[in-house]
Parts: sequence; C-alpha cells; structure tokens
Amino acid sequence: MHWSKLYIPTLRENPANAEAVSHRLLLRAGYIRQLTSGIYSYLPLAQRVLLKITEIVRTEMNRIGGQEFLLPALNPAEVWKESGRWEVMGENMFRLKDRKGADLCLGMTHEEIFTAIARDEIRSYKQLPQIWYQIQTKFRDEARPKSGVLRVREFIMKDSYSFNIDWEGLDAAFEAHREAYCRIYKRCGLEFAIVEASSGAMGGSKSSEFMVYSDAGEDWIASCPDCGYAANVEKATSRIPKIEDEEGPNSPEEFPTPGVRTIEDLTKFPGGAPAQSQIKTLVYVLDGKPALVLMRGDHQLNDTKLADATGAVNIRPGHAEEIKDLLGALPGSLGAVGVENILIVADNALRGRKNMTTGANRDDFHLRGVDIDRDIAVKKWAELRNVASGEGCPECDSTLRVDKAIEIGHIFKLGTKYSESMGAKVLTAEGKEVPIIMGSYGIGVGRIMASAIELYNDSDGIIWPASIAPFEVVVTPANFSDVAQREAAEKLYNELKESGIDVLLDDRDERPGVKFKDADLIGISYRVTVGKKLKDGKVELFTRKTKQSRDVLLADAVSEVKAELSAALTNI
Repeated sequence: MHWSKLYIPTLRENPANAEAVSHRLLLRAGYIRQLTSGIYSYLPLAQRVLLKITEIVRTEMNRIGGQEFLLPALNPAEVWKESGRWEVMGENMFRLKDRKGADLCLGMTHEEIFTAIARDEIRSYKQLPQIWYQIQTKFRDEARPKSGVLRVREFIMKDSYSFNIDWEGLDAAFEAHREAYCRIYKRCGLEFAIVEASSGAMGGSKSSEFMVYSDAGEDWIASCPDCGYAANVEKATSRIPKIEDEEGPNSPEEFPTPGVRTIEDLTKFPGGAPAQSQIKTLVYVLDGKPALVLMRGDHQLNDTKLADATGAVNIRPGHAEEIKDLLGALPGSLGAVGVENILIVADNALRGRKNMTTGANRDDFHLRGVDIDRDIAVKKWAELRNVASGEGCPECDSTLRVDKAIEIGHIFKLGTKYSESMGAKVLTAEGKEVPIIMGSYGIGVGRIMASAIELYNDSDGIIWPASIAPFEVVVTPANFSDVAQREAAEKLYNELKESGIDVLLDDRDERPGVKFKDADLIGISYRVTVGKKLKDGKVELFTRKTKQSRDVLLADAVSEVKAELSAALTNI
C-alpha cells in the first residue's frame, strides 16, 4: 500500500473532548471518527487492526473446535421474552417496531438466538458437545457513552456458546475457552489478569473476567500481589478487623440530632458516634418491592452484590417520597429498628454488632444503643460492601490493592438458565429428556484495540504490538524526489511485500520529519529509511517500541526486518 493512496486523516492537535489516551490517539492518528454519541466510524487503519484481531480470535476459536455463525442483529421480541430478559435489560436495549407493529430489538448478545437454534435442531446427546461462535456487531443503549470505543452503543464482539449433555462437559468447555482467551490476548500483545466476577444479567453459576489494568477502565479490581487473588469489586471479599463493642443499654435510646443528615454529620455531633459504630440504612426497590439495606457507616454498598444476594433483576434506590411514605422520615434519619413486613438485608460486617447508632425514623432524631440481633429483624445476611485498598486478602495474610481496569473478555457458566426457560432439551443415552447445559463466552474486539493503545503509547503516539499493527513496516525514502532513493525504496517495498510482510511505502513528497512523526503517531512497528547512506549501500532500521536505530545493508534489509518481526512475534 502506498501512503499517498491511503486515507489517513491525522490531526496535529489533541481533540479537546477526548479524555482517555486511546480515544485521543485513535482520533489524532486517523483511526476513528465519531458519528454521534457512542457511535464511531472505523477508518482504514482501524479496520486493518480490527481484522488482525478478529483473525487471531477466529484462529484460536477454531482451534478449540468452534464453528462460526453469523446471526441477525435484528431480533424478534418473542425469543427475549422466552428467556425473561426482554424486561431485564430495560433501557439498555434498543427496541423498535416493524411496520406491522411487531416488537423487535437490536441484539446486545445472542444467548437467546443460539439457544433457539439448539432447541430446534439438536435432539440427541449424540449431537453434543458443540461450540458455536460469531464475530458480530452488538448494540447497547449506554446512558453515558465515554472514553472513545471503550464505552459505546455499537460495538464488535466475539460471542461463543458451548452446549453439553453434562456438567463435566461444561467444565471442559469453560477451561478450553479460558485457555483460548489467554492465547488470544497474548498473541494480541496484551498484559492481562483473570479475575472472579459477577454473572449479572447473564446469569449462571460462575464467571471470570479478563482485565487490562488502566486508568481508562471503569471496573475496579481487588488483587493481592502475594497470593494472586483477584476479583472484580462486584465479587471481591476481604478481611477486616473484628470490632469489640462495649455493652449498651437494655433497649435503644432516642436522642435529638437536629440538622444531622449524613454519617459524617453524626460523627461530629455531640453524643454522636464514629462511622464504624453507625448503621447506615438505605431504602432500595428490588423488583418493584421496597427493602432496607443495612451497611456499616464507613462502608459503601455495591449494587451488583445486592442484586446477586437477593436475586433481584431490577434494583434502584428509593425516591424521597417513597422513603417518606415507607418509614415516615427522610434520608438522614432512617433506621430498621422495629420495622416489620419489609425485607431487611444486612452486610456481614454488621453481624453481632451492638451499642450501635442509627436513625429513629423521625426527622432529626437517632437511636443509640442498638443491638443488631436484639433490635432489628434482619431477614438476609450477605456480602454487600465494596472492598477497599489496604484491607486483608481473603486467601492469605497480605493486603489487597484496588485498581481500575478495562474488561476485555468475560466467560460464564450459564448452566441451564436459557435451555430450561426456552425448552432446549435433548435425550440422554438412557432416553431421558434433559436440558442442554450451556456456557457463554465474550470478547470485546474494539476493546482489545483500545486497550493495546492504553498500554502501549508515548508522547509521539501509538506503539502497536507487531501482531495487530495496521502495517508491520513502513519504507520511507527521505527524499522522494531523489530518483535513487525512490527506486531503492520501491524495490525494497516490493521485496518485503513478496516476503509476506505487511508493508507501507511512504511515497509522499514531504519533509523526512513529517513522515517520521506520522509513522510514529499511527504506531507502525518498524521503519526502514532510505536516505543519504544509500550511497554506501545502507539503510536505517528503526524500531518504534525502543526508538533504537541501526544501519543495515540494503541487500540484507528484508532478512533483517523478518528477523526483527519474528523475534517480536515470538516474545508476544
């Protein structure tokens, strides 16, 4: 490919509205352009990167016996209603009606469609196991698209599904995908971690996320540097010191707290209490029914943990008017003492606590001397709090750290969630009809691209891993008007291309500095400069990652480039 014929609309200045490094560089280097909020056009350089990523994904999926499909992005509502997710997905789903008034949606994922195919086509255990996958555009109506292609409303995803007759088969398929994902990310040059995760709306018994640590991420990961424990904060647990409370009164005592509205306010109020001795009472609506959620005053609730603990599909904080009608007071004075006929869920950190302080369900009043077991009818205990950096690791004596990360893949053991609800059953060898046991496995293709940039960049631009760079090598004649340089560059370009190397010829009549800056910005792994040293039969080989240059004989340039690429790809 000749640079003069390739559409690469680079920008000299950083876009003002781009915060994430990957967003900024993808725009500056001419890879993407925004059409509207959360929707991007992928320009030729980006498409080359995406095709290289998808080919790696495709190769590794085929390696574990995957069979590639391509399913409709436009889905009828009926299949989503069968699984129960038509309502579950709520406003995240794009919905529409056709001219006849039938409900349709744009697919966010394809569990339902693949399950429907399996239900209609697979009759016997002899047809199992199966691994089916696709690389497809998906749609999610994100409330707050941000960070370029990391959080969007239209995205490219590889989703695969395993179908087995027994749980041992699911275990094997899950492990096969886990190993395939590790190979995929390593071949794409990413540094990643595998962490425990919540299954969320996907459902299932077990799930793992593949994460790239980055400040651009929206997930928080708790990890232990000593034993290797790692989990999304939606799933993570930790050790915290046990608190020995002093004995309190025989029953709660009410006291006035005018103007006290927050946990911090009460810590400063005369006769108040430290945050760790307060009960924070939150009103939530779980699947349309009110519930009280109790946390230690200095702890934060994780909504996903609450959903997992209660099995609620739709959760939200209660509105002020709902809270007032339910408890007779506004937030800041709420408590669970004496409350009946409402689900009360409490975090495990409150187990056995006594002599605590909480709201009295009267505005501007609190209760002291509250004994959890004696005074509050807790109906469910669960791990509800967010873990924090510095807390004890749950698996060793070390401490946890909590860092931001980008999710690049997620694998689920779905079990029979979809096969039972949608009637996907097969006959066993004994003639018994049983539901198919399923797994679901996703990879964000665009997120791999963005994550690579978040990991590998400098002040000059992108530093692509050689395996996914849009071009592996750029041949740059320093002076394209010089006939000898131009002819030598074109000859070398053709030889590299014939050797199977993905090469770009910078045939623009520009100053060398402009060419070098553009090549660095778009992230080409190697640059061969044909310049004044040509008279000595030499060219300059520059490595983007290390910024090191060395002179090589023009006659040896092809073999030198091949050796560099081979070493780079071997080390990935």
